[in-house]
Amino acid sequence: MEKLIYPLIYFELSPNTVLGILVGTSYQAVERDLKTLKSSISNYIKKQYRKHDEYPYAEIITPKLKIIDIEIRPTYKENRGSYPMPTTIKVPVITIFGEVSTNLYACFLPMLGESFYYYHPNEYQSLVNYFSTNALNRLSPEELYDHLLYPTPKLDTITLRVKENRDYDYNWNYQRQYKILNRLAEKYPYSKAMQRNTSTFPDAAWEMEDKVSDVVDKLLNQRANLLIVGNSGVGKSAILKQAIKKIAYRSKKEKLDFTFWRIMAQRITATSKYLGEWEETVEELVNELESANGILWVIDIVRLVMMGGEGPEDSVAAFLSSFIHRGKLQMVGEVTPEQLDSIRRLLPGFVEQFQVVMVEELPEVKVQSILNKIAEYSTQNLKIEITKPALELSYRLLLRYYPYQSFPGKALKFLSQCVNEAELNSANKIDKQEVTQNFIKQTGLPELFLRDDLLLDKEELTQFFNQRIIGQPTAVQQMCDIVTIFKAGLNNPYKPIATMIFAGPTGVGKTASAKALADYFFGKGQTSSPLIRIDMSEFQSPSQITRFIGQGKEVGKLVQDIREKPFAVLLLDEVEKAAPGIFDTLMTVFDEGKQLDGFGRVTNFRNCIIIMTSNLGASNQGSIGFGKSEDSSKVYASAISKFFRPEFVNRIDHVVIFNTLNKENIQKITHKELNDLRKREGFVKRGLALEFSNALIDLLSDKGFDERYGARPLQRTIENTIVAPLARWLLNNEVTNKTLKLDIDEGEKLVVRF
Repeated sequence: MEKLIYPLIYFELSPNTVLGILVGTSYQAVERDLKTLKSSISNYIKKQYRKHDEYPYAEIITPKLKIIDIEIRPTYKENRGSYPMPTTIKVPVITIFGEVSTNLYACFLPMLGESFYYYHPNEYQSLVNYFSTNALNRLSPEELYDHLLYPTPKLDTITLRVKENRDYDYNWNYQRQYKILNRLAEKYPYSKAMQRNTSTFPDAAWEMEDKVSDVVDKLLNQRANLLIVGNSGVGKSAILKQAIKKIAYRSKKEKLDFTFWRIMAQRITATSKYLGEWEETVEELVNELESANGILWVIDIVRLVMMGGEGPEDSVAAFLSSFIHRGKLQMVGEVTPEQLDSIRRLLPGFVEQFQVVMVEELPEVKVQSILNKIAEYSTQNLKIEITKPALELSYRLLLRYYPYQSFPGKALKFLSQCVNEAELNSANKIDKQEVTQNFIKQTGLPELFLRDDLLLDKEELTQFFNQRIIGQPTAVQQMCDIVTIFKAGLNNPYKPIATMIFAGPTGVGKTASAKALADYFFGKGQTSSPLIRIDMSEFQSPSQITRFIGQGKEVGKLVQDIREKPFAVLLLDEVEKAAPGIFDTLMTVFDEGKQLDGFGRVTNFRNCIIIMTSNLGASNQGSIGFGKSEDSSKVYASAISKFFRPEFVNRIDHVVIFNTLNKENIQKITHKELNDLRKREGFVKRGLALEFSNALIDLLSDKGFDERYGARPLQRTIENTIVAPLARWLLNNEVTNKTLKLDIDEGEKLVVRF
């Protein structure tokens, strides 16, 4: 008799509940104790043998258990981007590993659905870190929390005695030897054990059955390499997934033995340590695919042109071209039209080997049909009703505020988030109010912009900006006009919401105005500031242009920030100090509301307000002083028109000239800063209220204003005159729930009374 030894990990969930997982398989069970658990799984394996005439392949000779802490930063992923949490956490990862044969080892990560082979024990730690990090980064913070709830596991084994000369399923055993495929790719469709709950709704290609049939025909009957081309959200992935499932079903039924393998493009070169290693990996990958009669589905196929060498001509895509040309490799992928044009320009020979299936955005009637099917699925399977008004509002909001994304993809993402939110709140119905609240969380836009029945209160709007922006009536009026145009829906949806230059002397409120506009437009329900501030003085040299706009594989500062926060105010501070070449890129952004890199990747600025600040003309004003000369606006406007090219100035919607500040303005700004001071945590948690004498306010106004720097020194003056002395006083006086009256003595020292 031959012995088969299978590793078994088990968790003691409670005194009478034990969960067991047979490592390397999808078998798991829950029983009252370990003995019953092992018996249950053993009986199940024997039943499967009688049914299929095969046992699972037992790989590890002497399995070992080790738990490794992997440090990651949990990230919330939304359609707007990724939002990392402020701190890292350590996640315990269960590993079962051991020797398979001489100089060959295997390792399983049973809770993450990952496994790999390695050839030397020294490789174990680094490979565990790599596969664990990739798998954990795909999990949401909630999924990570569920992962952490499991108790400490224990390792046992299940031993079966079987006939030595039984017939093996050689196809099963041979497939387990696909070392490169199993390490880099995933077999698709996933087995039930490997399925991930990545979407609330099914991967159904609703209303696109003709495209699915076309893809099936090209892949199965014509054995073509295929590129599915369409804008983001049109349903490329859904079409491909549905086609693969149909081919897999037909392959099983007709015993065609087709297999599909899903791979992230960057994984091909990620583990390469020396020159030529990734080429060896690709050759082995192609050989294993040929043996498995496999079709390679490459995620983000445009990256193949970016990886491997210094340029497209020695990239992974160029290396794969020879295998495709000889018929040794069949590939499928998805690209946008811009990415297709870029690949064709960079490596035309690669694209010519693919057939193209174009996917256009569906007409409204079909989109509405899909929305109804989503609602029907949610009601029947998730027990959450999505009302008709909620669907109509979702369609209208997505149509207006995401014009650069396509249906049905953007609707599926948004409604999926609404359903997840409803599940978290134990709600069974999604109405217009829930849709509105979820949209506010995603974009930061106030409810005023999302509801047509809410009218704009002009007095309230003016008051909001007057409280935040002191002594700048022209700027306040301009802010109100932008809000009014946007509320009326009259802004150009294919350009940024507004493009402006704020000009004037330093310290008069240009940056404060940008912050106020950001808070009004995008500050509702946001945990981080919707203001993206870039100091353009960091990009003065022509050599620094690529750091700003990006080049090749490198992502520039401009693109990186907007991808993370597509709904934001972009503040380009001291724009005149940037290298002249940067202005050419900005003209494209102003004109089209997007930036396209060399690989066809699009960054959209159409939900941004772009503000550039400039001190051009300030040096011609002499001493700033208080008040404003009659022709100062003309001086600033003239300086701007002389410095920038006419075609650049013509693309700017508004040039706002900021006044110099007078004494009354400085007094108001001082009162505003002192009101903000009252809200600081140290005073609030002690229950302390602050009162300021007129003498103290006058002192702050005088010392906090500088002829060269405007009101900018005011905050520093408040810190030195009030905050630091008051902090020392509080350390020596345990005072709570009092009103502190702050004054100054003859030596201009702080006096505290209560």
